Amino acid sequence: MQQALAFVARHGRLGLMVGLGAGLVLPGLAAVMRPWIPQLVALLLFLTAFRIGPVDAAGSLADLTRTMRRVLVLQLALPILFLLGLHLLGLPVTPLALVAALVLAAPSVTGSANFTILLGHDPAPALRLLILGTALLPLTAIPVFWLLPAFGDPAEVFGAALRLLTVILAAAGCGFALRHWGARHLSDLNRRALDGLTVIALAVIVIALMSAVRPAMTERPGELAFWLLAAFSINLGGQALCFLTLRATGGADPVPTSIVAGNRNFALFFVALPSEVTEPLLIFLGCYQFPMYLTPTLMRRLYDPR
Repeated sequence: MQQALAFVARHGRLGLMVGLGAGLVLPGLAAVMRPWIPQLVALLLFLTAFRIGPVDAAGSLADLTRTMRRVLVLQLALPILFLLGLHLLGLPVTPLALVAALVLAAPSVTGSANFTILLGHDPAPALRLLILGTALLPLTAIPVFWLLPAFGDPAEVFGAALRLLTVILAAAGCGFALRHWGARHLSDLNRRALDGLTVIALAVIVIALMSAVRPAMTERPGELAFWLLAAFSINLGGQALCFLTLRATGGADPVPTSIVAGNRNFALFFVALPSEVTEPLLIFLGCYQFPMYLTPTLMRRLYDPR
Protein backbone atom coordinates (compact mmCIF):
# COMPACT_ATOMS: atom_id res chain seq x y z
CA MET A 1 0.00 0.00 0.00
CA GLN A 2 2.77 2.45 0.88
CA GLN A 3 4.49 1.75 -2.42
CA ALA A 4 1.23 2.49 -4.27
CA LEU A 5 0.78 5.76 -2.38
CA ALA A 6 4.40 6.67 -3.07
CA PHE A 7 3.68 6.14 -6.77
CA VAL A 8 0.76 8.57 -6.49
CA ALA A 9 3.06 11.08 -4.79
CA ARG A 10 5.60 10.83 -7.63
CA HIS A 11 2.81 11.76 -10.05
CA GLY A 12 1.16 14.31 -7.77
CA ARG A 13 0.86 17.05 -10.37
CA LEU A 14 -0.98 14.67 -12.70
CA GLY A 15 -3.23 13.64 -9.81
CA LEU A 16 -4.30 17.24 -9.23
CA MET A 17 -5.10 17.66 -12.93
CA VAL A 18 -7.17 14.47 -12.83
CA GLY A 19 -9.17 15.98 -9.98
CA LEU A 20 -9.81 19.14 -11.99
CA GLY A 21 -10.93 17.12 -14.98
CA ALA A 22 -13.22 14.95 -12.88
CA GLY A 23 -14.85 18.04 -11.43
CA LEU A 24 -15.71 19.21 -14.96
CA VAL A 25 -16.98 15.94 -16.43
CA LEU A 26 -18.74 14.60 -13.31
CA PRO A 27 -21.00 17.42 -12.08
CA GLY A 28 -23.31 14.93 -10.34
CA LEU A 29 -20.43 13.58 -8.27
CA ALA A 30 -19.39 17.14 -7.44
CA ALA A 31 -22.85 17.88 -6.08
CA VAL A 32 -22.82 14.73 -3.95
CA MET A 33 -19.39 15.46 -2.52
CA ARG A 34 -19.89 19.15 -1.82
CA PRO A 35 -21.37 18.63 1.70
CA TRP A 36 -18.23 16.71 2.69
CA ILE A 37 -15.79 19.53 1.94
CA PRO A 38 -15.25 20.53 5.63
CA GLN A 39 -14.42 16.96 6.62
CA LEU A 40 -12.07 16.52 3.67
CA VAL A 41 -10.28 19.77 4.47
CA ALA A 42 -9.87 18.69 8.10
CA LEU A 43 -8.43 15.35 6.93
CA LEU A 44 -6.01 17.18 4.64
CA LEU A 45 -4.83 19.40 7.51
CA PHE A 46 -4.42 16.37 9.77
CA LEU A 47 -2.27 14.56 7.18
CA THR A 48 -0.16 17.66 6.56
CA ALA A 49 0.43 18.32 10.27
CA PHE A 50 1.31 14.66 10.85
CA ARG A 51 3.82 14.71 8.00
CA ILE A 52 5.53 17.95 9.11
CA GLY A 53 5.50 17.27 12.85
CA PRO A 54 5.21 19.77 15.72
CA VAL A 55 8.93 20.61 15.96
CA ASP A 56 9.39 21.63 12.33
CA ALA A 57 6.01 23.40 12.25
CA ALA A 58 6.78 25.56 15.30
CA GLY A 59 10.22 26.63 14.07
CA SER A 60 12.30 29.19 15.93
CA LEU A 61 11.40 32.60 17.31
CA ALA A 62 12.93 34.13 14.18
CA ASP A 63 10.60 31.97 12.05
CA LEU A 64 7.53 33.14 13.96
CA THR A 65 8.61 36.80 13.74
CA ARG A 66 9.14 36.46 10.01
CA THR A 67 5.74 34.78 9.64
CA MET A 68 4.03 37.60 11.53
CA ARG A 69 5.61 40.23 9.27
CA ARG A 70 4.61 38.40 6.13
CA VAL A 71 1.02 37.89 7.30
CA LEU A 72 0.68 41.62 7.97
CA VAL A 73 2.04 42.46 4.53
CA LEU A 74 -0.03 39.88 2.66
CA GLN A 75 -3.37 40.32 4.47
CA LEU A 76 -3.26 43.95 5.60
CA ALA A 77 -0.86 46.14 3.63
CA LEU A 78 -1.57 44.76 0.16
CA PRO A 79 -5.41 44.98 0.19
CA ILE A 80 -5.31 48.45 1.79
CA LEU A 81 -2.86 49.74 -0.82
CA PHE A 82 -4.98 48.22 -3.59
CA LEU A 83 -8.24 49.77 -2.37
CA LEU A 84 -6.63 53.13 -1.64
CA GLY A 85 -5.22 53.08 -5.16
CA LEU A 86 -8.71 52.55 -6.58
CA HIS A 87 -10.01 55.42 -4.47
CA LEU A 88 -7.24 57.80 -5.53
CA LEU A 89 -7.79 56.95 -9.19
CA GLY A 90 -11.55 57.41 -8.85
CA LEU A 91 -12.27 53.84 -9.95
CA PRO A 92 -15.35 51.95 -8.72
CA VAL A 93 -15.22 48.69 -6.78
CA THR A 94 -16.36 46.45 -9.63
CA PRO A 95 -16.91 42.70 -9.14
CA LEU A 96 -13.38 42.12 -10.45
CA ALA A 97 -11.90 44.71 -8.06
CA LEU A 98 -13.91 43.21 -5.20
CA VAL A 99 -12.57 39.74 -5.98
CA ALA A 100 -9.00 41.04 -6.08
CA ALA A 101 -9.45 42.80 -2.73
CA LEU A 102 -10.95 39.69 -1.13
CA VAL A 103 -8.11 37.51 -2.38
CA LEU A 104 -5.49 39.93 -1.06
CA ALA A 105 -7.17 40.18 2.35
CA ALA A 106 -7.68 36.44 2.84
CA PRO A 107 -5.45 33.96 4.67
CA SER A 108 -3.79 31.00 2.99
CA VAL A 109 -5.80 28.13 1.55
CA THR A 110 -5.51 24.91 3.51
CA GLY A 111 -3.64 23.17 0.69
CA SER A 112 -0.72 25.62 0.49
CA ALA A 113 1.61 23.37 2.48
CA ASN A 114 0.72 20.44 0.22
CA PHE A 115 1.49 22.43 -2.93
CA THR A 116 4.82 23.35 -1.33
CA ILE A 117 5.57 19.67 -0.77
CA LEU A 118 4.77 18.85 -4.40
CA LEU A 119 7.27 21.53 -5.46
CA GLY A 120 9.97 19.99 -3.27
CA HIS A 121 10.22 22.73 -0.64
CA ASP A 122 9.79 22.87 3.13
CA PRO A 123 6.02 23.04 3.88
CA ALA A 124 6.41 24.27 7.48
CA PRO A 125 6.54 28.01 6.60
CA ALA A 126 3.34 27.67 4.57
CA LEU A 127 1.60 25.90 7.46
CA ARG A 128 2.71 28.64 9.86
CA LEU A 129 1.33 31.28 7.48
CA LEU A 130 -1.97 29.38 7.31
CA ILE A 131 -2.41 29.11 11.07
CA LEU A 132 -1.20 32.58 12.02
CA GLY A 133 -2.94 34.25 9.07
CA THR A 134 -6.26 32.69 9.99
CA ALA A 135 -5.78 33.61 13.65
CA LEU A 136 -5.12 37.27 12.77
CA LEU A 137 -7.86 37.55 10.13
CA PRO A 138 -10.49 39.06 12.47
CA LEU A 139 -8.05 41.93 13.11
CA THR A 140 -6.48 42.38 9.68
CA ALA A 141 -9.90 42.40 8.00
CA ILE A 142 -11.25 45.42 9.90
CA PRO A 143 -9.58 48.16 7.81
CA VAL A 144 -10.41 46.26 4.63
CA PHE A 145 -14.09 46.16 5.62
CA TRP A 146 -14.01 49.87 6.22
CA LEU A 147 -12.87 50.41 2.62
CA LEU A 148 -15.41 47.94 1.20
CA PRO A 149 -18.95 49.26 1.64
CA ALA A 150 -20.38 46.16 -0.06
CA PHE A 151 -19.75 44.10 3.07
CA GLY A 152 -22.49 43.13 5.44
CA ASP A 153 -21.94 42.45 9.12
CA PRO A 154 -18.19 42.05 9.80
CA ALA A 155 -19.05 40.02 12.90
CA GLU A 156 -20.17 37.19 10.62
CA VAL A 157 -16.75 37.08 8.99
CA PHE A 158 -15.10 37.15 12.42
CA GLY A 159 -17.24 34.18 13.43
CA ALA A 160 -16.39 32.31 10.24
CA ALA A 161 -12.68 33.01 10.74
CA LEU A 162 -12.86 31.73 14.31
CA ARG A 163 -14.68 28.58 13.20
CA LEU A 164 -12.05 27.99 10.52
CA LEU A 165 -9.26 28.57 13.02
CA THR A 166 -10.89 26.06 15.40
CA VAL A 167 -10.97 23.42 12.66
CA ILE A 168 -7.35 24.15 11.71
CA LEU A 169 -6.10 23.98 15.30
CA ALA A 170 -8.09 20.81 16.07
CA ALA A 171 -6.99 18.94 12.92
CA ALA A 172 -3.39 20.14 13.14
CA GLY A 173 -3.29 19.46 16.88
CA CYS A 174 -4.43 15.87 16.36
CA GLY A 175 -1.86 15.40 13.62
CA PHE A 176 0.95 16.86 15.73
CA ALA A 177 -0.08 14.76 18.76
CA LEU A 178 -0.17 11.51 16.77
CA ARG A 179 3.21 12.29 15.24
CA HIS A 180 4.73 13.15 18.63
CA TRP A 181 3.34 10.18 20.54
CA GLY A 182 3.07 7.56 17.81
CA ALA A 183 5.60 8.16 15.04
CA ARG A 184 8.32 10.65 15.90
CA HIS A 185 10.57 9.44 13.10
CA LEU A 186 9.21 8.83 9.61
CA SER A 187 11.12 6.98 6.92
CA ASP A 188 11.38 8.34 3.39
CA LEU A 189 8.80 5.79 2.28
CA ASN A 190 6.44 6.90 5.06
CA ARG A 191 6.73 10.51 3.92
CA ARG A 192 6.14 9.64 0.28
CA ALA A 193 3.09 7.56 1.24
CA LEU A 194 1.68 10.49 3.22
CA ASP A 195 2.33 12.77 0.24
CA GLY A 196 0.34 10.34 -1.92
CA LEU A 197 -2.57 10.45 0.54
CA THR A 198 -2.60 14.26 0.46
CA VAL A 199 -2.61 14.26 -3.35
CA ILE A 200 -5.67 12.00 -3.29
CA ALA A 201 -7.38 14.24 -0.71
CA LEU A 202 -6.65 17.37 -2.78
CA ALA A 203 -7.95 15.73 -5.96
CA VAL A 204 -11.16 14.70 -4.21
CA ILE A 205 -11.73 18.14 -2.67
CA VAL A 206 -11.42 19.97 -5.98
CA ILE A 207 -14.14 17.84 -7.54
CA ALA A 208 -16.62 19.27 -5.04
CA LEU A 209 -15.44 22.84 -5.70
CA MET A 210 -15.98 22.70 -9.46
CA SER A 211 -19.78 22.43 -9.49
CA ALA A 212 -20.33 26.05 -10.63
CA VAL A 213 -17.97 25.84 -13.61
CA ARG A 214 -19.61 23.11 -15.69
CA PRO A 215 -22.93 25.00 -16.24
CA ALA A 216 -21.04 28.14 -17.23
CA MET A 217 -19.17 26.23 -19.95
CA THR A 218 -22.37 25.73 -21.90
CA GLU A 219 -24.51 28.66 -20.77
CA ARG A 220 -22.03 31.57 -20.38
CA PRO A 221 -18.72 30.70 -22.09
CA GLY A 222 -17.68 34.35 -22.52
CA GLU A 223 -18.18 35.10 -18.84
CA LEU A 224 -16.34 31.90 -17.93
CA ALA A 225 -13.36 32.92 -20.10
CA PHE A 226 -13.24 36.34 -18.42
CA TRP A 227 -13.18 34.91 -14.91
CA LEU A 228 -10.66 32.23 -15.86
CA LEU A 229 -8.32 34.94 -17.11
CA ALA A 230 -8.88 36.92 -13.92
CA ALA A 231 -8.24 33.86 -11.74
CA PHE A 232 -4.98 32.97 -13.46
CA SER A 233 -3.79 36.59 -13.45
CA ILE A 234 -4.54 37.18 -9.75
CA ASN A 235 -3.21 33.83 -8.53
CA LEU A 236 -0.12 33.24 -10.68
CA GLY A 237 0.66 36.96 -10.96
CA GLY A 238 0.59 37.30 -7.19
CA GLN A 239 2.88 34.31 -6.78
CA ALA A 240 5.37 35.55 -9.36
CA LEU A 241 5.54 39.09 -7.93
CA CYS A 242 6.00 37.79 -4.40
CA PHE A 243 8.68 35.31 -5.44
CA LEU A 244 10.69 37.83 -7.44
CA THR A 245 10.48 40.37 -4.61
CA LEU A 246 11.53 37.94 -1.88
CA ARG A 247 14.30 36.45 -4.01
CA ALA A 248 15.70 39.91 -4.68
CA THR A 249 15.73 40.75 -0.96
CA GLY A 250 17.34 37.43 0.01
CA GLY A 251 16.67 35.55 3.23
CA ALA A 252 14.56 32.45 3.76
CA ASP A 253 13.17 30.23 1.00
CA PRO A 254 10.65 32.43 -0.88
CA VAL A 255 8.63 29.57 -2.38
CA PRO A 256 6.23 28.77 0.54
CA THR A 257 5.33 32.45 1.02
CA SER A 258 4.91 32.94 -2.73
CA ILE A 259 2.53 30.00 -2.95
CA VAL A 260 0.47 31.50 -0.12
CA ALA A 261 0.52 34.94 -1.78
CA GLY A 262 -1.44 33.61 -4.74
CA ASN A 263 -3.54 30.90 -3.10
CA ARG A 264 -5.91 32.48 -0.58
CA ASN A 265 -9.07 31.32 1.16
CA PHE A 266 -11.13 34.29 -0.05
CA ALA A 267 -14.36 32.25 0.05
CA LEU A 268 -14.31 32.78 3.81
CA PHE A 269 -15.58 36.32 3.24
CA PHE A 270 -18.66 35.21 1.32
CA VAL A 271 -20.62 34.78 4.55
CA ALA A 272 -20.60 38.56 5.07
CA LEU A 273 -21.61 39.61 1.57
CA PRO A 274 -25.23 39.94 0.45
CA SER A 275 -26.39 37.33 -2.07
CA GLU A 276 -26.68 39.85 -4.89
CA VAL A 277 -22.95 40.52 -4.52
CA THR A 278 -21.77 36.93 -4.11
CA GLU A 279 -23.83 35.45 -6.95
CA PRO A 280 -21.63 36.75 -9.79
CA LEU A 281 -18.51 35.86 -7.79
CA LEU A 282 -19.34 32.16 -7.39
CA ILE A 283 -18.06 31.41 -10.86
CA PHE A 284 -14.72 32.98 -9.91
CA LEU A 285 -14.52 30.58 -6.96
CA GLY A 286 -14.70 27.66 -9.39
CA CYS A 287 -12.27 29.27 -11.85
CA TYR A 288 -9.84 30.00 -9.01
CA GLN A 289 -9.36 26.25 -8.51
CA PHE A 290 -7.59 25.96 -11.87
CA PRO A 291 -4.51 28.10 -11.14
CA MET A 292 -4.54 26.85 -7.56
CA TYR A 293 -4.35 23.16 -8.47
CA LEU A 294 -2.04 23.83 -11.43
CA THR A 295 0.42 25.75 -9.24
CA PRO A 296 2.79 22.76 -8.82
CA THR A 297 2.87 22.37 -12.61
CA LEU A 298 2.83 25.93 -13.92
CA MET A 299 5.12 27.49 -11.31
CA ARG A 300 7.77 24.76 -11.18
CA ARG A 301 9.96 26.40 -13.83
CA LEU A 302 10.00 29.71 -11.92
CA TYR A 303 10.52 28.20 -8.48
CA ASP A 304 13.12 25.64 -9.60
CA PRO A 305 14.69 26.90 -12.85
CA ARG A 306 17.53 24.36 -12.81
